[in-house]
Amino acid sequence: QVKLVESGGDSVQSGGSLTLSCAVSGYAISSKCMAWLRQHPDKKREEREGVARIGWTGGTQRYADSVKGRFTISKDDAKNTVYLQMNSLRPEDTAIYYCAAVRCGTWDPQYNYWGQGTQVTVSS
Repeated sequence: QVKLVESGGDSVQSGGSLTLSCAVSGYAISSKCMAWLRQHPDKKREEREGVARIGWTGGTQRYADSVKGRFTISKDDAKNTVYLQMNSLRPEDTAIYYCAAVRCGTWDPQYNYWGQGTQVTVSS
């Protein structure tokens, strides 16, 4: 049974930092391309936007232009966990953050499995 559990979200002030975690069970992330996606408050679930993704070897990372230089994605295959270090947070980063396995080189989810997400709220 596939399960993704996101955690680490919080309410912070602009300029603050957070680290999100996504614990995955049901498949090994070592053989998957993984990504963090977010759903802004005024958007529907199907309008989630890709934020950061990492290749199955961990050697390739890609970021949305809006977070480049501020966010860092990483993973620990032994813990089957994906992380998102978020620095210099801005109010526009306010969203629910989800992780997912994606088709490599894209933001497209490979499976229709979703966790509950973790809420990040950034105040100015």
